[in-house]
Amino acid sequence: MSYKGKAWKFGKNIDTDAIIPARYLNTSDPGELGKHCMEDADPQFVEKMSTGDIIVGGDNFGCGSSREHAPIAIKAAGISSVIAASFARIFYRNAINIGLPIFESAEAAKAIEEGDEIEIEPSKGIIRNLTKGETYNASPFPEFMQSIMSAGGLISYVKEQVEQRRN
Repeated sequence: MSYKGKAWKFGKNIDTDAIIPARYLNTSDPGELGKHCMEDADPQFVEKMSTGDIIVGGDNFGCGSSREHAPIAIKAAGISSVIAASFARIFYRNAINIGLPIFESAEAAKAIEEGDEIEIEPSKGIIRNLTKGETYNASPFPEFMQSIMSAGGLISYVKEQVEQRRN
């Protein structure tokens, strides 16, 4: 499995309020949250992006509150994955829990420009910039974390594990 899409570039310290503004936290419906993804960072983001596209951020992506709504909004908007120089610790864990693939690579975050066509091989941690003909590295997730991502998140993964043990 790989992810391929257009890069949407954001700066450093993109907090959870920029990802999904607090005024929309009166719902936990993923579809509704996805409509407002990155709205305070770029009001037209959802209209401009396409399903499968990739967000690229700088240092400390997802800082701020511990709300799980932020990675849910990104995933529900149709973003396939996020590359950043670094992630806030709680955002990192929430992304894994809901099955949003994230890749930490300072080199990729710096070199990729908005509009570049990107392809990611998650099992190897390889990020290809097809526009520039460059390759960057990210640490691949351990196999069990890749299984969580493939299942669509921690809850789905646990359900699959329980079901396998029953059979």
